[in-house]
Amino acid sequence: MFQQHERVPKHYILDPTQNEYGSDGSPSLNLVSVDGDDNEKCHFTFEALRPNVFRTTFTTAQHPLPPHPSTKRLEPAFGDISPKASTDISKNSREISLGSLKAVINWSNTPVISLFSNGAEKPIHNDLDFRSYALDGTGVAHYTAYKTDSLHVGLGEKAAPMDLSGRGFIITASDTFGYEAYRTDPLYKHIPLLINVTPEGCVGIFSTSHSRATWAVGSEIDGMWGHFKVYRQAHGGLEEYLIVGKTVADVIRSYAELVGFPLLVPRYMMGYIGGGMKYSMEDSPRACDSILNFFKNCEKYGMPCSAFQMSSGYTVAETVPKTRNVFTWNRHRFPDPRGFTRECHKHGVRLLANIKPYVLANHPAYPELLRSGAFFKDPYTGGTAVARLWSAGGGESGEGSHLDFTSKAGYNWWYNGVKALKEVGIDAMWNDNNEFNTPNDDWQCALETVTVPPGETHKHIGLWGRALHTELVGKSSHDATLESEPGVRPFVLTRSATAGTMRYCASSWSGDNVTSWEGMKGANALALNAGFSLLQCYGHDIGGFEGPQPTPEHLVRWIQLGIHSPRFAINCYKTNPDDNLIGEVIEPWQYPSVVPIIRDAIRRRYELVPYTYSLALKSHREAIPPQRWTGWGYESDPTVWTKEILRGDTQYWFGDALLIAGVYEPSLSTARVYLPDQSGNDPGFLNLSAPYQYLEAGKWHEISSTWHTSIPVLARIGSAVPIGKPKPTTCIAEEDPEFPNLEKDDYRSVEIFPPPLAQYPHWPKVEGGGHPAPVNVPAETQTFGSTWLEDDGISPEGKADLCVITIAYSASGSEIRVKVELEKEGKFEPLWLKNGIIMVLPVGEERVVKLEDGVNADPKDPEDLGRDEKGRRIWKVGVLLK
Repeated sequence: MFQQHERVPKHYILDPTQNEYGSDGSPSLNLVSVDGDDNEKCHFTFEALRPNVFRTTFTTAQHPLPPHPSTKRLEPAFGDISPKASTDISKNSREISLGSLKAVINWSNTPVISLFSNGAEKPIHNDLDFRSYALDGTGVAHYTAYKTDSLHVGLGEKAAPMDLSGRGFIITASDTFGYEAYRTDPLYKHIPLLINVTPEGCVGIFSTSHSRATWAVGSEIDGMWGHFKVYRQAHGGLEEYLIVGKTVADVIRSYAELVGFPLLVPRYMMGYIGGGMKYSMEDSPRACDSILNFFKNCEKYGMPCSAFQMSSGYTVAETVPKTRNVFTWNRHRFPDPRGFTRECHKHGVRLLANIKPYVLANHPAYPELLRSGAFFKDPYTGGTAVARLWSAGGGESGEGSHLDFTSKAGYNWWYNGVKALKEVGIDAMWNDNNEFNTPNDDWQCALETVTVPPGETHKHIGLWGRALHTELVGKSSHDATLESEPGVRPFVLTRSATAGTMRYCASSWSGDNVTSWEGMKGANALALNAGFSLLQCYGHDIGGFEGPQPTPEHLVRWIQLGIHSPRFAINCYKTNPDDNLIGEVIEPWQYPSVVPIIRDAIRRRYELVPYTYSLALKSHREAIPPQRWTGWGYESDPTVWTKEILRGDTQYWFGDALLIAGVYEPSLSTARVYLPDQSGNDPGFLNLSAPYQYLEAGKWHEISSTWHTSIPVLARIGSAVPIGKPKPTTCIAEEDPEFPNLEKDDYRSVEIFPPPLAQYPHWPKVEGGGHPAPVNVPAETQTFGSTWLEDDGISPEGKADLCVITIAYSASGSEIRVKVELEKEGKFEPLWLKNGIIMVLPVGEERVVKLEDGVNADPKDPEDLGRDEKGRRIWKVGVLLK
């Protein structure tokens, strides 16, 4: 990666065997270089596959296409647009027009692609003249023009801030235990998707290769070449997609159509996910009893738990050397695995088992796996490739081998190991330590479980990619889980990921973070870039995986943030010089003084499950991330393009109703928040914490945020948030003997946020008493609408029938009129439907609730139920079936 052998072919001609349209009707261009001999001839192709998606390849005989790309080529589809292609031979140029988008490819020197949108004179994207496509040793490089002062996002997860502009990155994955959120690179993901976001439009560049690479996003400047971006790939030729959109949402949607939409996530994963290395590492009391005692404490302290990440201590050998042996059970710690899982399920908790795709040399299965060819081969020794691998405590290692998932022996052994875990009641798989950070590109793959392109003879992991195995281990875990329990939605949590991995793994997280205020803040930016990259059921280890214990204040602040994220988990392995084997855990009740605060926060997490789960369903259907940057949908607001917002580390949207901001220093009692304004006259926001004030859109606000109350949680006026019970529930009417104690999801309320009659832009009272004169009092009725989605939360893809619930409400000076409709797309019907729905008004809102005129619902008139425990007016409203 650090050597440079760059050669830029400069003389190309049209491939005489091709024309302006491919065999499938897609407009295309095929060039061949006339530099050098046949082995060094470069083949360049460009084709339109969608009105906004283009595919480019750049190869030689020695630089083949990625042999196992992270996605298949899209089939061309242009809807009602008729593509047009024209060629000007005198200018060595071809123009392809697709409605409002135009691509111009010029090959007077090296090929240069320029994309123009809506008749603009300046391109929205263009390659770098004279240096666009280069051979570089065993790999290639692609240079493009760099727009200074514009936003770049994506690349899976990268160190904060959110804006990747002006920085350089390694595109590979690494086990970055205790990383720094603003500095460490690489982290855990290998996703070479870079999106340039501007108010005028957006362009994504995506490479399908699993080979190691780098992205210099304007971090390199040259006096002659000027400002540029460059993607350098260590092995093989280039296959790239250019994706154009008016907004970043358009680009992400088209990217999902290319690589696959986020998977359905089980509803139970929206709750509190417990964990901690210590619990599964204990011998006295036995680990099984420690974990069950954790659930009993959750019940004792009123802090519900839905899932538990069972760390790899259950696999530690009972005899010296006490190393972690995947797919084995320590029978002292877990004498009866099935009896243990059954007891966990009685507490309503699902189990995720930690599994690691390598095998230490002292593993009882190692000799047979070696004989059967389950590991990579080392061409220098002629035998099995051996590496040092994490074995026992923090920083401890032993020799062993990575499983080669292109070998039938390795793939099937893993597959059968997953099935064995399912047979004893493990609910989901936790693919951990799956970065495949192998030390040598020359290690050889068996290539028995993948399709080898015709004529491809290379077997080395450099070309096929370490990251390919991250994808394949995900596939093996997913398919084995689904085969074992075909009627249940499979769930695989993965630490590392590629674009292809997420076709098999529904969730990920930011890995082994550290306890620090800075790390908590930077994690927001990691989550936003993960969402841009389709890692949309994503979160962090609340409180920090490594490092010191958080203070009570810090733990509360982190939990306040965490409950407003797609994934809420507290899991850690806090080692120290005196204890690097078992470590400490974070328990939400460990500080008695803040137990009531944390209890209320976790209960609020469960109340939000209908909202959070609806966001997950929308992610699956539309590729909209639940956690979004402040400018998502507000691109017309110039303030969202300022550096403070582009950092993405202090505030974000959680869905389209709630804007979340944090407090990132100890002892601070306020937070500065910007509230975006899409139209220039948006109705504003309401503070959901005391003093519950109205806040004007398009301005910065200083929000009171004492740590024993809340961080800023600000509701967009006109939105709605569906609410459930403050505890785990099931949407299935039938009793499940495996989970006999789960409550039914038979309650639903909706928090709505109409414009208040008196809106005070400042708080508290003005000097001398009283409030400022009310502003923005609605002079006429304003109408708002919101939609959320529900299904049974557990059925697999293709069997999960959806319900769409729509609420419309209008606010006048004297009343609020509502209408709630439910449309079934299949047989599923929510259990709460027969009980109606509770309308919850904001604190201080006293207007009467009535049904919209002409609505024939049951009951016909809303029922005034008085006030809830927060003093809010609540009304029971009937639901109209469509």
